[in-house]
Amino acid sequence: MQIGGAAFSGPIDCLARTVRSEGIRGLYKGMASPLAGCAAVNSLLFWAYSYGKFAQTGSLDVTPTLGQIAIAGAGAGVVNSILASPVELIKVRLQVQNSTSIAASATLFRGPVHLATHLAQQFGMRGIMWGFWATVAREVPAYAAFYTGFEFTKRRFAQALAGGDSSKLGAVPLMCSGSVGGICYWTACYPLDVIKSRVQNAAAPPRGLGYIASAAKDIMKEQGVKGFFRGYTPSVVRSIPAAGVTFATYELVMRALNDAK
Repeated sequence: MQIGGAAFSGPIDCLARTVRSEGIRGLYKGMASPLAGCAAVNSLLFWAYSYGKFAQTGSLDVTPTLGQIAIAGAGAGVVNSILASPVELIKVRLQVQNSTSIAASATLFRGPVHLATHLAQQFGMRGIMWGFWATVAREVPAYAAFYTGFEFTKRRFAQALAGGDSSKLGAVPLMCSGSVGGICYWTACYPLDVIKSRVQNAAAPPRGLGYIASAAKDIMKEQGVKGFFRGYTPSVVRSIPAAGVTFATYELVMRALNDAK
């Protein structure tokens, strides 16, 4: 929906037309790239976030303020872009390569390795890091909001259910807190995500930093403000279970590791 412009009237239309033209497999195009990179991306992200908190407080035992949480999240977003940018690039280009609503490449790629090899051969490192700064521009506000939304909600649950001790919270309130973080993530960055997707599906890698503003102007000219929010609802709906499970798993695993020391 982000790249197809006005080709789809909404999420249901997009779903129906994709299944009709490409079958159920069409709903899973580009899945291999984020699936393969998920562990590395999330490991780097949460490490950078933890380090960002420690760098500000000087101790893992000190509870950071929400402002410090936001700064740590923003910093983690910058670091995370190193891996997230190529993973997102491959996912975006594989997802739309059969679309008739955009100018697609004449080459149909069999999977992420085939596409990555083609980009490296044609454009070198620029082809692999295509849209890196657009990814950074998205990740900084996204993860500042992601972690702040989670921590704010978790602390409210802790006050209401556990006497202020978040280490006593169970899986359900942690999942609910994570879901809030996921909603905050997409709300904070969605227009930037649309810009990133457009940049990464262009005919050639951009140069300099002005391409972000240029892509934004093109979207505004072609689709108006609504163009920056195409696909927002499916992204938020998807993030509710995904971020909920991610945060609950992280918190419970870290709790178990600390108890085992």
